[in-house]
Parts: sequence; C-alpha cells; structure tokens
Amino acid sequence: MRALVYNGPKDVSVQDVPDARIEDPNDAVVRITTTNICGSDLHMYEGRTSVQPGKTLGHENMGIVEEVGPGVSRLKPGDRVSLPFNIGCGHCRNCQGGRTAFCTEVNPGFAGGAYGYADMGPYPGGQAQFLRVPWADWNALRLPPGTEHELDFTMLSDILPTGWHGTRLAGLRPGDSCLVIGAGPVGLMAALSALTQGASQVFVVDEKQDRLKLAEQICATPVDFTDQPATDFVMDATSGRGVDCGVEAVGFQAHSPDGQEMPDQTLQTLVDCVRATGGIGVIGLFVAQDPQGVDDVHAKGNAVFPFGSFFTKEQSIGTGQANVKDYNRQLRDLIIHDRISPSWIVSQELSLEQASEGYDKFDQRLDGWTKVVLHPDAAR
Repeated sequence: MRALVYNGPKDVSVQDVPDARIEDPNDAVVRITTTNICGSDLHMYEGRTSVQPGKTLGHENMGIVEEVGPGVSRLKPGDRVSLPFNIGCGHCRNCQGGRTAFCTEVNPGFAGGAYGYADMGPYPGGQAQFLRVPWADWNALRLPPGTEHELDFTMLSDILPTGWHGTRLAGLRPGDSCLVIGAGPVGLMAALSALTQGASQVFVVDEKQDRLKLAEQICATPVDFTDQPATDFVMDATSGRGVDCGVEAVGFQAHSPDGQEMPDQTLQTLVDCVRATGGIGVIGLFVAQDPQGVDDVHAKGNAVFPFGSFFTKEQSIGTGQANVKDYNRQLRDLIIHDRISPSWIVSQELSLEQASEGYDKFDQRLDGWTKVVLHPDAAR
C-alpha cells in the first residue's frame, strides 16, 4: 500500500510499505478515506522530536472498515468509523476511568499510545491507504453511512475533542469570557467549543491574518499580538478584570513577534490575563525533552512559570492530551444535528500523493494553508 513516511527533518515522502493486516484477534483494518495533517505532526517534521525514520505518520484518521479479526464483535466490514488518535485497550485502570489518552497497556513503560507519533508506541499512522486498528471494538466510533459531513467528522479524531477538552480543563461555564492563545486548528476548535458552550466573549491570539479571519467568522474577537501585546488588549477589553478562563493552544514552540522562540510566553500571558480564581487549560504540546530547546532548562523539558502570580490569584490549571472517547460521540451527534460544524477551517483537500507538498506548505504557514486534509482513498 502507499503511505506517507518520515525520512528525516523536513523530509517526508509517499512510499510503498507493507499492507496493513490483522495481527491480533481484536484488530480491524480500515480503508482510510480522510486523514489530516496536524500541527503536532509539524513538530516531528521539523525534527523537534525523537521520531525514527521509516515511521508512517498520521493520527487524525477516518474511513471504512475493510476487515475485522475473529475477536471483533461490534464492528463489521462496511462500517464508517472515526478513529481517536489515542489508542486504548479498554480494560486498564485509566481506560476504565475515562482517561483513554493515558492507557497503560498499549505502550509499555509509558502512559498513552497513538498512531504515527514519536514515543507513542509501535503503531503506524493513517496517512496511508489502510490502517490497522488495535482493540477495534473499543477504539472505533461508528458514523452514519455515506459521505455526508466527511470534512466535519474528520475533526473528531483529534482537534475538535482536543479543543473542547481545553475548555473543560479551563472550567468554562456559560456566560464566561475566554482567551485562546493560538489560532491554529486546535486553537480555532477551542474557540468554537467555547462559543458552542455559551461563552459570552472569546478572544483568539495569533499573528497570522488568515487564521484570525477564521476566528472572526465564528464571532470570536481576533487579537494580533504583533500590533499590540495580547495582555494589554485583553485587559483593556475587559476593563481591567481579565477573562474568566483561558486555553493554551500553541505549545513549546511559541515565539515572540520577531520570531524568537519563547516557550513560556503563552503561560505567562494566561496567568496575567485570567482573573483571580479563573482557570487555565493547556492543550498545546509540551515535551519531556527538547534537545533543540532555547537553553538547558527547556532542553530538559522544563519551563519558567510565574507560580507566585498564579498562586496569589488562586488560579487553577489543567493539562494533557484529550481523552477523545470522552467527547467524540457527543460531538458526532452535534455535527449530525447541525449544532457544530468544524469544517470551516479546511483550506486544502489533497490526494495522498500530494502529502509531502502539503507538509511543506503547511509548515511554512503560508497564507491560506490553515488545515490540510488528505484523501488516500482513490475511489473517493
């Protein structure tokens, strides 16, 4: 089969690889109809992770079940499914407790596994024609048959649940104001999630005009941090009170207006802008080690955090990957009933053979390249 393979920093290519197949009775093989390039894929693409050459990338996947193992009882060939990026076994303590992003069985020595990602287990990704899905009955979410809502449903595997998760970590309630730092796909999903849950005002901070325009299209307030410091804008707009909660959707490669990497700046801004007793949700990726970090502190995965201000303001903070299965069924139904439509961010639909071009242009943050989806299924 054909698949997108990581060769080294800023070098990916579509190659022939061994076919996905049933390896365990609980497996299924899914024909991928749509898979997305994620912002976190760019951390690997840029060489900022320990991903090994030869890895098939892609963790935002959906498609049609082709084959099931003898232990699979719920799924059948022909089912249309969304596949959470985090793989769970379904029976460990964390999976049973709803913390499916931190399964202790799928990736020995580490809490959590995922398709096609550095340090997240041996599982190939879904930027390919087919994908092996372990513990398929547990991991796959069935979708209505056909092709309706394809570009909405493809956001269920990661970024829509992740954005929603950020607002829950932040403790958002109806009527609250919310600050989202980062208008990439995950930040835009956090803004959409906050507004869907009844936020009174949502500020979205970025420097890219195409992304800020997308935020404005859903009635969020765009904040260009190259024009004015985000803290000044938000505090002025809230008469000095600050927002009720905030979401960090950038991660460890945040930078200043002049392009200097400043991994801690987003956290500082949130502590400054969120009111006393407010909440902060961190869903941008931070890593345990970053050999290319700006200094020795950050190379070891540490951060400079304004704990004194955080403590004095009695703020709360929640972090971590989204437990996709906690949200995807409900979000699927909101899509079906036209209550939420995340596909407005899609900028390009490419074939699998165009994937390397998609990575290059998305990584350059070229104007108009906000969310790239791939369609490996040639029959589509």
